Amino acid sequence: MPDFLRLAEDIAREAGDMLLAKRPTMSTAVETKSSPTDVVTTLDTASEELIRERILAARPGDRILGEEGGEEPGESDVRWIVDPIDGTVNFLYGLPDWAVSIAVEVGGRIVAGVVNVPQRGEVYTAALGEGAWLGAERLRCNTGVPLAQALVSTGFGYSATRRAVQGQVVAEVLPRVRDIRRGGSCAVDMCGQAAGRVDAYYERGVNQWDFAAAGLVATEAGARLGGLQGRPVSPSFALCAAPGLFEELHDLLVSLDPERD
Repeated sequence: MPDFLRLAEDIAREAGDMLLAKRPTMSTAVETKSSPTDVVTTLDTASEELIRERILAARPGDRILGEEGGEEPGESDVRWIVDPIDGTVNFLYGLPDWAVSIAVEVGGRIVAGVVNVPQRGEVYTAALGEGAWLGAERLRCNTGVPLAQALVSTGFGYSATRRAVQGQVVAEVLPRVRDIRRGGSCAVDMCGQAAGRVDAYYERGVNQWDFAAAGLVATEAGARLGGLQGRPVSPSFALCAAPGLFEELHDLLVSLDPERD
């Protein structure tokens, strides 16, 4: 486990340093994927290529799943799950909430995760059963917070139809909590929940590479992570909060049918 975590951290730091040094301006060529608001830059691709090269140099038999390059086959039961830039729009605009996210999955279970937030100089790490850390600080999520006093982070999808539904949902959630935050990166939001910067996080439409590493950080900090109505976390829905608040927010969200789009 320490070897997995050390390698993932070294690679995430190297990719983050490269991205900081080469961060583009909005005049740089930008392509779109699923919609005009779903952007990808040449540096997303360059970051993933760097990460893949470093992983395969150290562990040539492992599999890799990356946001930009898809699945890389391998012979071992180890799979690396990579988001080369989570929060690309923030990255383009010079906002600090974007991250390099690398998780290690063994036999279908996430055992190590690193989320590097380069512009903030923060690196979150977690290993299964060994806790979650921000540098030398062990992380513990906020506990004992009732729904009415919860600071909740969320995000929005790329399609206009999904955003319309998400706008309706957040309009119903807002009067029942302390406040809402929207940071623009699933990985950074989940790590923020682990660090006690928000009390809960929910979103529809995030992918495995978005939450694999950050989800381990959150659960190792004491949070519960899942989908709705007993389902596991998935692109259909992600909800993360301490036990107690998780159930309260879950029941409110279920009543709002947030998966209807």
